[in-house]
Amino acid sequence: MFRMWARMYANGRCIRDTVIADPGEKTRTAKVFAAVEEICREFDLAKPLWLEKNIKEFKKMGKTSFNQDSFIETVSFDTLKIEIIEEDEP
Repeated sequence: MFRMWARMYANGRCIRDTVIADPGEKTRTAKVFAAVEEICREFDLAKPLWLEKNIKEFKKMGKTSFNQDSFIETVSFDTLKIEIIEEDEP
């Protein structure tokens, strides 16, 4: 089972969170992008841009955070953090 946790922060406080699960047989990358898409749908956000910083953090630690720089439209929060909390066994 693949699960990703997303948390939205404003003024240093968590204002919203969700966990997205994907039991499918897709690749890890496909699961990550599908989870981010579901998070954005649930939080009513446009998909964030994956900047070089986000790619490096996610590859190294399985988590990253997006701020206003990652979104084309103005957002009403400071940070959106995503983190893989469970991955399929190899």
